[in-house]
Amino acid sequence: MIISTTQSVLGLASGMLVGFSLGLVGGGGSILAVPLMVYVVGVPEPHVAIGTSAIAVAANAAVNLSNHARGGTVVWSCALVFAAAGMIGAFGGSLLGKMVEGHKLLALFALVMIVIALLMLKTRARIGLPVVKISMSNVPVIVGLGLATGTTSGFFGIGGGFLIVPALMLATGMPIMNAVSSSLVAVTAFGMTTAASYAWSGLVSWALAGLFVAGGIAGGLAGTHSGRHLAERRGALNIVSPSSSLRWRSICWRVTYPYYKRRLGKAVARPGSAN
Repeated sequence: MIISTTQSVLGLASGMLVGFSLGLVGGGGSILAVPLMVYVVGVPEPHVAIGTSAIAVAANAAVNLSNHARGGTVVWSCALVFAAAGMIGAFGGSLLGKMVEGHKLLALFALVMIVIALLMLKTRARIGLPVVKISMSNVPVIVGLGLATGTTSGFFGIGGGFLIVPALMLATGMPIMNAVSSSLVAVTAFGMTTAASYAWSGLVSWALAGLFVAGGIAGGLAGTHSGRHLAERRGALNIVSPSSSLRWRSICWRVTYPYYKRRLGKAVARPGSAN
């Protein structure tokens, strides 16, 4: 895929948004990356957008992980086991995802995100346990949730941070800042696994991926700094995700609208709009 100067600038700016989201809350990178690639940068093939975003999100997550690791907030024992289990699921999920028509895959993903956004609105602030360790009691849950989130991430071609953060909190009871930091281990692993699968099938724009990564590095530094600042305020970081969920819902509708319009052959009313 040959990209124009305009697409290069838009790709760089989009990468900054993706990096900021990953640095701030450990997720949201892919729900931003794929629509940005398709509807802003102008990548015509959804599978290419998914494969390219997987590389960009994985690379940006790795950079953000190094920032969080230096802050000592990554719970490595739990994160590595979670990520290892999820990589198996991500590989299988990516094989299934490539079998689904691109626009159908985007539409399915958007519907899933709408449901998750609604659930996030009910989230309550959680302080979490001061010390979290891996043990025989929580390993089965960590492995099970890692496998499930990895499969979902691979199928939709996403990093899956919006699933990984709550899964880590549920499995281990860790505070949200530790979950955000630790989730980046899995986001990196899932993204690399999915990207390798898509790259093998020739569904990656390497030039665009490079621009996203470059922009994401700058955005990630800003996001990590903001995340630490919010974490110091009790419950503030928990509020960021729910308050952003309505924005995700709007983005998801923009993804699904073209698909359903083509399928139904007429305009489709937006959720919450007057009939």
